[in-house]
Amino acid sequence: MQPGLHIVTVGAPVPRRKQERARSKCLTALVPELHAFSVDQVYIESREEELNKKDIRTIIEVRRTLPKGTAFRVEHVPGQVEPLLWMSDIVAGAVRAQRQGDTRYIDMLGEVVLDFDIHTGC
Repeated sequence: MQPGLHIVTVGAPVPRRKQERARSKCLTALVPELHAFSVDQVYIESREEELNKKDIRTIIEVRRTLPKGTAFRVEHVPGQVEPLLWMSDIVAGAVRAQRQGDTRYIDMLGEVVLDFDIHTGC
């Protein structure tokens, strides 16, 4: 079995009223990283319809920066019907704990986590 890779973009701290801006910046940085690893489809946990549309608009904009003809799709799915989405919460929690000085959880994940900071302008 080939090990997975978890790519985490970290845009923090973010004031509550600027969370959507930070999310957009993180998605903007994440898409090219995923593309570099030959990922062409992403599943994102669904939120309110208008917020889902914002995610899609962001990804459409980023997709324009990828090489011509690149296929990259996004689909929103409810978290309660796709348990694999829970993994992103686990990995994000491990990265957050590491940044706060607790490496227990990131150590369990080994070398399958690639995390990087995003300047969100918030």
